[in-house]
Amino acid sequence: MPPSAPPPAHDESPVAFQDPQYREAVIDLLAAIAYGEISAFERLAEDAKLAPTLEDKVAIASMASAEFGHVARLRERLSELGADPFEAMAPFRAPIDKFHEYTAPADWFEGLIKAYVGDGMANDFYREIAAYLDADTRDLIVASLEDSGHSAFVVDRVRAAIAADPRLGGRLALWGRRLMGEALTQAQRVAADRDALTALLAGGIDRPGLDLAALGRMFTRITERHAERMAELGLDS
Repeated sequence: MPPSAPPPAHDESPVAFQDPQYREAVIDLLAAIAYGEISAFERLAEDAKLAPTLEDKVAIASMASAEFGHVARLRERLSELGADPFEAMAPFRAPIDKFHEYTAPADWFEGLIKAYVGDGMANDFYREIAAYLDADTRDLIVASLEDSGHSAFVVDRVRAAIAADPRLGGRLALWGRRLMGEALTQAQRVAADRDALTALLAGGIDRPGLDLAALGRMFTRITERHAERMAELGLDS
């Protein structure tokens, strides 16, 4: 392979971290995910209060615990990269908090949809970016976004509720579309506001990136996965 060609996606060379901009982009991405996990933990713990049964309350609490359980390793990695984890997370508090403010669920079922659809879209966005990172960082991000099997609980509860009251499906479908719009807006804003992340997506001489067409295809894939999740819930996207 000639020196000017981009490395393959599985390249595990640590040389990338000699580029200060790459290191900054990785720190930004890990910090955004870490604060997202903390925020998801807080939201799910609050949603547990809306649970109609003790079984549901325990299931949501378990989801919250799983989200928070990912934070420690992300903080460790941020420290290993020479960053203060809390300072690194600070720029992402406003956009993530704003997303949750705009998409506060009105009831138990809207909370379930948000936990499944909203978080799923955010995770898809981070996984897409992770594909352009070194193997160790990519593996950490993928592990941090694991579902832990909780999605089956959400699908079961939502499908059962719609079967009992078909009118609920229309309202939740509208809610799902709203979540999609807000999540895409947040993802695009975060990517655009952080110069290092923008540079990461654009790529460089020594690593592949995304042109406008590829960026468009990325968001198309995220939208398609959203539609698949909605279908799993028995809802129209």
